[in-house]
Amino acid sequence: MLDQTDRRTPVVLLAGFSGPAMGGVEHLAATLSEDAGTVVVHHDLAELREGVVRRTVRTAGNVTTTVLELAHGCVSCTLRADLLPMLCKLATREHVKRIVLALDPGIEAEALCQAIEHVVVTGVADRVDGPAGRTVRIEAVLTCLDGAQWLEDATSDEVLADRGLASADDERTVAQVAVGQVDFADALVVRTEGAEALDRLGAVLDRLAPGAPVAWLADLSGFDALEIGALLTRVPADSRRGRIFDAHAPLLRGQPPLSTDCGVSIVEFAARRPFHPERLHEALDVLLDGVVTARGRVWLATQPDHVVWLESAGGGLRVGGAGRWLAAMSAEEQAEANPDRRVMAALGWDERFGDRDVSLVILAHDADPAEIRHALHWALVEDDELLLVDRAPERVALWADPFGDWHEEPCADPTEATASASERTNPRGEAV
Repeated sequence: MLDQTDRRTPVVLLAGFSGPAMGGVEHLAATLSEDAGTVVVHHDLAELREGVVRRTVRTAGNVTTTVLELAHGCVSCTLRADLLPMLCKLATREHVKRIVLALDPGIEAEALCQAIEHVVVTGVADRVDGPAGRTVRIEAVLTCLDGAQWLEDATSDEVLADRGLASADDERTVAQVAVGQVDFADALVVRTEGAEALDRLGAVLDRLAPGAPVAWLADLSGFDALEIGALLTRVPADSRRGRIFDAHAPLLRGQPPLSTDCGVSIVEFAARRPFHPERLHEALDVLLDGVVTARGRVWLATQPDHVVWLESAGGGLRVGGAGRWLAAMSAEEQAEANPDRRVMAALGWDERFGDRDVSLVILAHDADPAEIRHALHWALVEDDELLLVDRAPERVALWADPFGDWHEEPCADPTEATASASERTNPRGEAV
């Protein structure tokens, strides 16, 4: 819920991916900058390969551009070193009533919001060191998308660098960014010109960003300040607004439709027995064909102490660690765990296996939910294998595990063994 007593300066993030969508971001940024008291900040990464980032600050009647050199050759470091202190400084100026961040396609709103909330900013005059989130708050994340292109992007396996939107060593995919921009949005602006199958696109958006108000427009350039303001006022009070959810939060956020519409459906898969690692590895393709996104917590028979996080976007998948099961923790460690997680675990606690389970949510747009469920059920351990999991875990530990240490060959570098939930992986779920 919005806190009416919150005096922090509001921040609106504008995100977009394809050409027309970025045109929408530019139009919204220019329109909002005409409002007295609004400052628009944009970091342009078009010259990233030359080691240059251009920062533009726009207010009503004034535009300034500054050329920044990449800090350590790192975009994230440059943004943290430049943008976070700037947010703190702008928030102290009485004439600044709102800050708008127009994001480059290669900058993910979720990562930026996490930095605003957690990265300590030091050295700002007349301010105690601490995160920028002490002085600014996320009012909304507004994502523009091209209705003719977005679903194709969201289901591709192309890498960002192939489109010149990231450096060669950035292994993020087009689908990861396209899906993430919508999943993290509080409101959406959709360009409908040239788009077909808008009903199917609407069904996907209803399930990926439930509750987010949507403006459907043939021409984004006609979207004026009053209409933008009206869209932002329609954002529900309990919307995400920059909040970061960990791997143990509910997988179904908001109230997405659970019925099938235009072939689009949400598939929930839950089990109180683990996956056999080799069979799961073989079954992964079912999450990469006709699926927009899948995410969830996985219990692997060969790794009984660790929660495995699985997340897909289009034709790419990433697998990583999400901590330990409560059942694998000491009483002292359990007491320090998130209270909501402990309550949910207690409701389904199993005498043998505690809170260990499998919980996945899959958004399918062109796949048979029955085939998805069949493939995942096939990958679970059978009854005789479950007995070994319970009574002879030392024998189960000897099973071949393609997810061992989160990767195996052909991954050549053993230093990559400690993957996190954010590690890039190839379409088979192996770290690269």
